[in-house]
Amino acid sequence: MSAQTLVGIGTEIVDEQATARLDPPTAAAPRRAGWRARVRRVRPTEIGSWLVLIVVVAWAIVPWLFTPLDPFAGDAAAALQAPSALHPFGTDATGRDMYARVVYGAVQSLSGALVAVTVGLVAGTFLGVVAGTVGGFVDDVIMRIVDVLLAIPGLLLALSLIIILGFGTVQAAIAVGIGAIASFARLTRAEVLRVRGTDYVEAAYASGGRFWAVLRRHILPNSLTPVLALAALNFGAAILAISALGFLGYGAPPPIPEWGLMIAEGRNYIATAWWLTTLPGVVVVIVVLSANRLSAVAAEKGRR
Repeated sequence: MSAQTLVGIGTEIVDEQATARLDPPTAAAPRRAGWRARVRRVRPTEIGSWLVLIVVVAWAIVPWLFTPLDPFAGDAAAALQAPSALHPFGTDATGRDMYARVVYGAVQSLSGALVAVTVGLVAGTFLGVVAGTVGGFVDDVIMRIVDVLLAIPGLLLALSLIIILGFGTVQAAIAVGIGAIASFARLTRAEVLRVRGTDYVEAAYASGGRFWAVLRRHILPNSLTPVLALAALNFGAAILAISALGFLGYGAPPPIPEWGLMIAEGRNYIATAWWLTTLPGVVVVIVVLSANRLSAVAAEKGRR
């Protein structure tokens, strides 16, 4: 190889190194492109759902920041006033501000839904894991109980249980949660059986892994994603069920502000004061639809 060729090769190497120093290839551009793509994939309905739930959670945590009015204080002179700048949701038959009652009532519905989902998730997951891992007679007994619970309409089962547990938001939430155990148990059992047959679980057993270690490290982490998505979906359904029980008079007693109870109290004035039932009902519908939308997004991401 001649000296001129070596000099040419050396010059090309130096030029490439200088170019690399001036314009180094980094992962920032792909990261920025990926971030932009994720932002473009976010739909307006998803953003709106997040905003709705954030506002409602803020209502439940710090309701005094959203209204200075007392939800229990009435003013007979301001009874049955239509929505206005002073009373955005109008007033009820005793002059209480409906917007303040809706804001302060968020804690009843959200806390009740959280209790209901927790009861259904914990108990149903436990039964599903036991049925899917033990199998045999235990699996048959648990699944037959689950089939019986699934055959009973959820609201009817909740009504039957609340007669035993007593009236109140907590009792209604527990009743709704017990009614949701069956769906959690069936889904958890199906996921556990699916994961148990995978190659990596068989390899874990073949390499000397103990049952509890394999269950904790491999089976449960890979089985709970669809179950958590179901929990998010049940959150909206629990809000609707607790509001329905409150409407029927089995939830929080008066004068505690609760969305279903407010709708029930305003139904006698539906012809003359439509806002007493319509506006709390619209709030319930928007919150439930937002929760269902976000649960559908979570389920879609879980499948990916």
